[in-house]
Amino acid sequence: MAGAERMTATVANALAGLGHNVTILSLWDTASQFALDPRIRHEALFAQRPSFKRAYLATVAGIRRHCRVHQIDVLVQVDTMLALFVLPATIGLGIHHIAWEHCHFDEDLGKPARKLARRLAARFCRQVVVLTERDRQRWREALRPRSDIVCLPNPLPFPMPAAPAQREQKTVLAMGRLVAAKGFDVLLHAWQKVAAQVPGWQLVIHGEGEERPALTALIAELRLQDRVSLPGICHEPEQAYGRASVFCLSSRYEGFGLVLIEAMAFGLPIVSTDCETGPRELLTPGQDALVVATGSADALAQALLTVIRDPATAARLAEAGRRKAAGFALERIALQWDALTKTPPAPAAP
Repeated sequence: MAGAERMTATVANALAGLGHNVTILSLWDTASQFALDPRIRHEALFAQRPSFKRAYLATVAGIRRHCRVHQIDVLVQVDTMLALFVLPATIGLGIHHIAWEHCHFDEDLGKPARKLARRLAARFCRQVVVLTERDRQRWREALRPRSDIVCLPNPLPFPMPAAPAQREQKTVLAMGRLVAAKGFDVLLHAWQKVAAQVPGWQLVIHGEGEERPALTALIAELRLQDRVSLPGICHEPEQAYGRASVFCLSSRYEGFGLVLIEAMAFGLPIVSTDCETGPRELLTPGQDALVVATGSADALAQALLTVIRDPATAARLAEAGRRKAAGFALERIALQWDALTKTPPAPAAP
């Protein structure tokens, strides 16, 4: 139920709709958490998650077998880390290989091998797709790649809403995995300050993850049990956005920040931390969002109070955000993916 998986399903569905014969090969998930076009084939190499150190050769062999049986022409690895498996698995098969980076270049998610995998992707894939122009520049500066580094932002996973949210309920919405990177602990400290000044307002944090026990304990410690809810994974995000009046992103870092585009599509005023890649590129501070320093509960609280207390500012941010979100329509970005899969290889160096 994470962002990369959601985008895999979204883009795969769009490509199937454009006439591509699409297969999703998971390493161990036997079913997608997101709805797939019935024309898409979904398979898994393993019934449950193995130790990839012990199962390395079996993984490589399984990927190669899949590519040969299904006569794969274009292979998109949905994490640059997978280059460690996919590149040896496809030697000699003549496959058009695309690596899709969902994090930003300066974050390895605790896996030092990711740096090696990125170097391999930059040398041996035909394209590496990154989500922001800032990240594209980092790849080009740091690795001097032979691959073409292409910036393709994540698309809205649903059609652009015909009308914005009514913003009638006193609800601030946050959404994401309950992990340290999302900064929900900082948001709760900020919300303690906000809740004391705006009676009746509620904070709803949708998501699930390893930080739930710690966040639940923090809510109790801050005595916010009546002002904060953690309802779990949001299976119908359109309804969640439609019921909210403000959206807050409190992350310490982001690869992209798709929830920002989703919230803007529904006309929600945005309060966000100033993450290096996604939010810093997606948002224009003061124009379509209020942007504050990462890790600052005081700054986050002040920005939230501004949009709650100042309806004119909230309306201005919401209107500008909705205009920006329209540029991330799935139909437009799907055509760019379609063109990418048809890109011929670069001519060999003389």
